[in-house]
Amino acid sequence: MATVPGVRFLPNAITVLALCSGLSSVAFALRGPPQWFPAIVAIGIAAILDSLDGPAARLLNSTSRIGAELDSLSDLVSFGVAPAMVLYVWKFKNEHSIGYEWVICLLFVVCMALRLARFNSVLEDSTPKPYAKEFFTGIPAPAGGLLALVPLLLFIRLDDGFWTEQWVVSAWVVLIASLAVSRLPSLALKSMRVPQRLIVPLLVLLVVVVALEFYEPQLVLAIGLGLYLLHLPYASWKFQYLKRHPELWMDERSARISRSSSRRIRLSVRMPRRRRVAGRAPDGTPLPPARRRGAINQVRGRVQERRRLR
Repeated sequence: MATVPGVRFLPNAITVLALCSGLSSVAFALRGPPQWFPAIVAIGIAAILDSLDGPAARLLNSTSRIGAELDSLSDLVSFGVAPAMVLYVWKFKNEHSIGYEWVICLLFVVCMALRLARFNSVLEDSTPKPYAKEFFTGIPAPAGGLLALVPLLLFIRLDDGFWTEQWVVSAWVVLIASLAVSRLPSLALKSMRVPQRLIVPLLVLLVVVVALEFYEPQLVLAIGLGLYLLHLPYASWKFQYLKRHPELWMDERSARISRSSSRRIRLSVRMPRRRRVAGRAPDGTPLPPARRRGAINQVRGRVQERRRLR
């Protein structure tokens, strides 16, 4: 697939924009007074951009090793360092000493780094499990970065409550960090296939959610993240079910292999085009003398006409 050289820069540019957006959330948190919701929105924008750079690279046929490494570094900053810094400034900052709160933030960043390192190692696996293509191992980094900020979202919308207690926030951050490095499967939304009959209802639901986002952005985002967290038991059940029933994914794999094999067979049995030879019929048999002379004279006339046009 031929691409314009300048277009190949686009996926990496999207990754850099995601990095800048995620890191900008720290700037919003450090302002006086802090702007908490813009800080969360900046991380959300980084998550949207992160979901676009990979498809853009595959669409433009510009995947590269440097792009994959840049994507992981961007994810670490946007969904590891930035959420930890925002939470530290909001709840954990202590002007007198560095206590266990800072250790909680460090734990979150380290777990995100380990999760991304494991993700990169899985990409290099030459024999991936066919039934695992629709799943992530642990929650992905963008989801983990946003889930860690749920207590801050509730604080913005509902003010103080038990969700703003320091020990509650600490336990929540440790839980999200543990889910990121766990072996618990989570659904990969980009690999999910929706039945055709559900496309219209889901589009209507998406419009309703976007409309509600303008009226109650903090509450809608917190509910959406909570629903994402609640899907983990279903994802674990589906993963184990597919693992125990190989006929569900072996049939699809064998059908795909048979389609590619039949395509190769069709290409291999195609008859080669025969070249027309002056004085012979298309099947190669000699023409009668009269027709042979006429065919030869016709070919000579075409050759002379081409030479004259030159």
